[in-house]
Amino acid sequence: MSNSLVTAAWLNEHLSDENLVILDSSPTSNVSGLKSELDGLVIPGARYFDLKGQFSDPKSPYPNTMPSPGDFQKAARSLGINTNSEIIVYDNLGVYTSPRVWWMFKAMGHDRVSVLDGGLADWVKNGFATKDSHQSAFPEGDFTARFQADAVKSMQEVIENINQSSFELVDARSKGRFEGTAPEPREGMSSGHLPNSCNLPFEDVLNDGKFKSPEELRQIFSDLKLGDKPITFSCGSGLTACIILLAAEQVLPNQKSVYDGSWTEYASTPGVVIEKS
Repeated sequence: MSNSLVTAAWLNEHLSDENLVILDSSPTSNVSGLKSELDGLVIPGARYFDLKGQFSDPKSPYPNTMPSPGDFQKAARSLGINTNSEIIVYDNLGVYTSPRVWWMFKAMGHDRVSVLDGGLADWVKNGFATKDSHQSAFPEGDFTARFQADAVKSMQEVIENINQSSFELVDARSKGRFEGTAPEPREGMSSGHLPNSCNLPFEDVLNDGKFKSPEELRQIFSDLKLGDKPITFSCGSGLTACIILLAAEQVLPNQKSVYDGSWTEYASTPGVVIEKS
């Protein structure tokens, strides 16, 4: 399994595969105002991936921050994940939190991970079976984190890049938040954007909860004129940045990373340059 996306039909055929681990990363709330009609439904055998709790750094002042490799490894093992696990991640909002989880595993050196395109909604739409609870009993896993430092960009690197232009920065927030004409969901925080960044709202790469076709995605990224430089993806808190990173993964060979602190960290820092247009 090398593809970063799988279909509901593929997953249904492979439910009993020996090393398959299904992770449900459905959020309990979100700042994008998305709502699920599928609360309480679970793909058979799925384990709950607690993105906000177990898999975010509790010491960080910012939401959704990547935990340390040691903490990630411990949490992954507690979910019964092994070094040879074939991981499929989904959520109940189509595609929302699942790309973040996909990216986290990739950043921790685990390549055998894919996102269920269309998520739980497409699974249900296809008429496949559901349960009303997650699998909660499994042996401790032997997952080993091998952190890939080039998968994550720090605020210092992002600020230095404003003048150096060694990588492109693509922001997944809405056009209004990017241009500074709409407020940020976090009270008291300025909207706007980093100098020399460009905007690709995460909804633009999706169609009815699934990723658009490779042809459509190629056109979208072509319009951004990114060239062959590495690309760093940003958003409000590092979550929806991973949606457009996964979209880019379908069609672009460029090296890709996430600015994990994203706009919440940048705009909270005194003295930074915020552009509005």
